[in-house]
Amino acid sequence: MNEQTLQFFDRQPDALPLYEKFENCVREFVPDVTIKVQKSQISFYNRHMFACVSFARVRKKKDCPGCYIVVTFGLGHRVESPRIDIATEPYPNRWTHHVLISDRSEIDGELMAWVREAAGFSDRK
Repeated sequence: MNEQTLQFFDRQPDALPLYEKFENCVREFVPDVTIKVQKSQISFYNRHMFACVSFARVRKKKDCPGCYIVVTFGLGHRVESPRIDIATEPYPNRWTHHVLISDRSEIDGELMAWVREAAGFSDRK
């Protein structure tokens, strides 16, 4: 884990294992992924950004667990799932989805299928 990533998790070190599992899963299916650590998010790119990890508020504070990350990904359609906390369409046929992850088991086949699809969608832009 690089220094920038560790610094990103300074305020929420308990969330680092969630991120590590997510990053490892992304690296399994996006061979040339580029990861950029920014102030408010860690972004995943192929030709374009296809996903990011942040601590964005997607639920009311009282409904948020103590330790979590938010995985955000973009698709050409809206995903209907109770796991999606927020879905918005900032541009026609470009949907941004936010999923709050508070347990490593939530980084599963379903989530990674969405992220894999987002990588493909991004790569075709």
